[in-house]
Amino acid sequence: MQAKDHIFQKRVNLFDGIAIVAGAMIGSGIFIVSADIARNVGSPGWLMVVWLITGIITVIGALSYGELASMMPHVGGQYVYLKEAYHPLLGFLFGWTTFLVIQCGSIAAVAVAFAKFSGVLFPWISDRNILMNLGPLKISSTMVIAIAMISFLTWLNTRGIVTGKTVANIFSSTKVIALFGFILIGFFATKNINALEINKEVFWQAGKIGPDNTVIPLAGFSLIAAIGTALVGSLFAADAWYNVTYLSDEVINPKKNVPLSLFYGTLLISVIYLFTNFVYIKILPLSGSPAGTDVLSRGIQFATDDRVATSAMSVVFGDYAAIIMAIFIMVSTFGCNHGLIMAGPRVYYAMAKDGLFFKKVGEINKKGVPGFALWVQGFWAVLLCLSGTYGDLLDYVIFAVLIFFALTILAIFILRKKRPDIPRPYKAFGYPVIPAIYIATTIVIMTILLIYKPDYTFPGLGIVLLGIPVFYIWRRRNRSMKNSD
Repeated sequence: MQAKDHIFQKRVNLFDGIAIVAGAMIGSGIFIVSADIARNVGSPGWLMVVWLITGIITVIGALSYGELASMMPHVGGQYVYLKEAYHPLLGFLFGWTTFLVIQCGSIAAVAVAFAKFSGVLFPWISDRNILMNLGPLKISSTMVIAIAMISFLTWLNTRGIVTGKTVANIFSSTKVIALFGFILIGFFATKNINALEINKEVFWQAGKIGPDNTVIPLAGFSLIAAIGTALVGSLFAADAWYNVTYLSDEVINPKKNVPLSLFYGTLLISVIYLFTNFVYIKILPLSGSPAGTDVLSRGIQFATDDRVATSAMSVVFGDYAAIIMAIFIMVSTFGCNHGLIMAGPRVYYAMAKDGLFFKKVGEINKKGVPGFALWVQGFWAVLLCLSGTYGDLLDYVIFAVLIFFALTILAIFILRKKRPDIPRPYKAFGYPVIPAIYIATTIVIMTILLIYKPDYTFPGLGIVLLGIPVFYIWRRRNRSMKNSD
């Protein structure tokens, strides 16, 4: 039985926080998105630049968020920062988009990725294996495994923060160690592979793959635009680092440990991502052909199903590569989804406490976690799995994610003027120049997306704006309930 007097338990230390950041960042993206980036920029050097920009943006974002986290170490994290700096409406729009798409859509997408890679080991798991045909809804064995994963991890996280952080520590450590192993293999077990020499010859020769797989040379603004669009994939691969802020009320000494978790976690994974991509260009030619008969002739650009890591490993381990990478990605996606499922409900809990979500979502169970919020999130993620729309929704929402990033960093400037009295144990690195550069960079990327990917940006804005009438409906409902009491 749930009771309203249960409270969050402060059990998350600095190591746990770093593990939560790292675990949420490492999903399946790092193993896949480099293929699309390579098709957009067309050269090894610019591929590395895209990942370098991603790392810099991510670490600067983490350093800037650190000030807000030390000022307001409360459950809900980014929701609280936006609400306090601007207006409850903006906080709600972030929470609305987080629940509707960002968190639940990511959970669905990662669960399906886990199931698909499980199919490498267990052929029964396949999109073609339809177990139930309900008219327009066809339930495949892939969906069943994805739903089972979401259900299990949701239940696991209802058992308390100690259980949650222990699982996060195990899987995050495993993923980091495995990626280090992949990097070491790339450096020391590929001496006889001459892909790097091939890539050096075209290192800065940028070119976008156009219609009929023709190469369109890039220079000047067209190159900047190509980098901007390519950043969509890498930024998503490095996303979710801020999830640790959602758990601030469960962190020991949050004013110190949340900012440090953000910095050390993002720096560690950003460096690993850079080295991972260097290994890709050390093992595989960047340029290739979709008609290639082997991994070397397809290159990074046309790796089978965009599985660049599997292609790279196959050069070293041959036929065993697919199995090795399938196991690794299963571990990676399982750990990533555990972190996403653990963190998200804290945002919905904070919203419910403000009267902007169902009242029961704002209750803590006897294990000290928002149990009902976990199940609500799990239910919506399962529906997104069944609908198959999660992929489109995530594509649509990248623009909205960038808007919230920019607004959150801008909140540092606003709160320094609006609330100068709040103690700031940690202050944003390089203020005001570095946070201003972050905001300017984000605006440039958003502008490029508006021009070159309007099919994705405007639907994303629509999802966010749809939350405005919902906010006022919830507020009216909350006032009515208070008046009736």
